[in-house]
Parts: sequence; C-alpha cells; structure tokens
Amino acid sequence: MKVAPLYHALSRQAWCTPRIVHTGQHYDANMSDAFFRDLRLPEPAHHLEVGSGSHAEQTGRTMIAYEAVCLRERPDVIIVVGDVNATAACAMVGAKLCIPVVHLEAGLRSRDRTMPEEINRLVTDAIADLLWTPSPDADANLHAEGVPAEKIDCIGNIMIDSFEMLRERIEQADTRKRLGLGAEPYAVVTLHRPSNVDQREKLGELVAALVKLSNDLRIVFAIHPRTRRRLEEFGFLPQITSSARILATEPMGYIEFMSLVSRCTIAVTDSGGLQEETTYLGIPCATLRENTERPITLTEGTNRLLRAEQLVTAVRSALDGTWPKGRRPDRWDGQTASRASESLRRWLDAQRNGS
Repeated sequence: MKVAPLYHALSRQAWCTPRIVHTGQHYDANMSDAFFRDLRLPEPAHHLEVGSGSHAEQTGRTMIAYEAVCLRERPDVIIVVGDVNATAACAMVGAKLCIPVVHLEAGLRSRDRTMPEEINRLVTDAIADLLWTPSPDADANLHAEGVPAEKIDCIGNIMIDSFEMLRERIEQADTRKRLGLGAEPYAVVTLHRPSNVDQREKLGELVAALVKLSNDLRIVFAIHPRTRRRLEEFGFLPQITSSARILATEPMGYIEFMSLVSRCTIAVTDSGGLQEETTYLGIPCATLRENTERPITLTEGTNRLLRAEQLVTAVRSALDGTWPKGRRPDRWDGQTASRASESLRRWLDAQRNGS
C-alpha cells in the first residue's frame, strides 16, 4: 500500500528507474495478487520468497536473499517502507554494503518495545540516511533520538495517496451493496496483531465483545489468515460464523475494502493503516491496543484506544453522533509521493555535490 504511490511517482521521472522487491513476508497469494492488481503495480523485479517463521528466521532469510540481489545489481538507493521485519532486514543490508537507505514512514513510536514493529522502527531509523516522516510528532521523536535535522524530511502520509489514487474506483465498488448490507449501519472489523489473536483468553474476550456488539449493528469481519487460524485453533470460529448479525469474509483487495470502510459507522481494528484512513475520512475508529505509533490520529483524528469491554459504549457513541470529531493532519493530502520523489532527487543531488 505504501509502495504503490511512490513507485508510480518515481516511474514518471527520467532520472531514476524504480524496481520492486517483494520479500514474501506475511505472504498470502490471494491478498498479494489483489493488492498488486488494485494498485496497478507491475510484477516485482525480485521475489525473495521469505515466507513465515520466527522473527529471527524472517529477518535472517530476508538479509541473505536481499544481500544477493544488492550484490548483483548494486542499487544507488534502497527505500524501505513501514515497520515489518523485512524493513529492518533490508535496511541493515544496505547499511553493511554502504548503499544509502531511505525509510518511508520514519519516526513513528509506540514506546512499547514488546512490539516487534517498534524494534524494527528503532533499528531502521538509527541506520537510515534519509528519513521520510508522515507528521510532526515523528520529526520530534527523531530529534529526541539525536537524528540530525538534515536527515529528516516531513513529506506527509503516503497511505492517503493510495486512497486518493483509487478514490473513483472505491466509490464505484459499493462493497456494502454486494454484501447485502443495505442502508443499515455497520461496523468493519479487522484483527491480526499477535497481542490480540495469539492468546486464547484475549481472543475469546474480543469474540465475545463482537457478538455483544452485533446486537447494536451489523458487523463485517474481514478475517486475516492468521486470525482465522487462531479462531479455528481455539474453537471460536463457530461463534462468529453462526451469528446472523456478523458477516465473516475473506480478506479483501484494497478497493473493495476501502469501499466498505468509507461507508461504515465505525471501524474496529488493531491495524495501523486503518487508524490513518479513518482519520482522513472522518470515520470513528476504535483501536484495540494499549498504545499506537500514530498518536496524531488520537490528538487530531477520530481514533481512540479502547479495550474489548468498552466497545459497546463506543459503538453507541458512533451511532448517536457523539463520537469526537477530528480533522485531517497537515500534509495528509494525496501529494506525499510527489514530495518524496522531489526529496529524493534533492538528496541525491546533494550527495553528488558533496554537501
């Protein structure tokens, strides 16, 4: 999602040739193919086929495979995105081979080092040469960690570019009608983080909360493959699939899913991206986490951090229109990829000129 707008912006430039490397981390053929198709991305130049495994296994396999690519092709710049294991792994490959590393979505911090993503963010930002941040709070985090100001460029939120790039198709898709939801209010639910789905007791609490929630409005639960495995393993899936008020679906492509989100009453999630998209769209978002690396969605947006037992009250607030109103943060405007492209060109020129 974050690669697509930047890839298209760079592809229009005469001074560079972007190439996509698909690491294969968290790989699901249906999800991957749908996203590449929706976002009009070409086949990756390289597919590392890293697959699943422990954090060490994923990081190590990514480094080995990506190093081989870099040694063969010696890119001028490596752009890493987000906060997954592959982000830190590819950044370390670049740093060790003395290839400049640019981090798209730099500076985000949850202050929770039990989150693997937080470790990936810290590692990546510590060794990146150019850090593209989505908001001023991310700049402040990097300054506090001693990153020189000349390495930081606040370009805005690339996820909004993806939405605006596909807005017309999103509005035409009307997933709500396809799913037979009619005009009634509904919630969109996504859950996938280990802290929510890997522990039987915690997942059981969330399932019970969703069942209770369905008394107030319909629920569309787009079930991530990881989450489905846990629901089956713990025996909770029948509680979801047997409810007439909960519609369990497979993961959707971006266009279909955002068509659903853009018309929902509230989103219930543990996803980072959905916190941002709902803030941009002005839609209530209940994030089932103790912290977020995107605090601007709390201070300026429509996102709130909640526990399972608070969901019913939250949904009723969304239904009666008393959910706090937010605003769009600065530079969340669909022009981030263009700013990134110009930032990269300036940075490369400065490196060549020795400044």
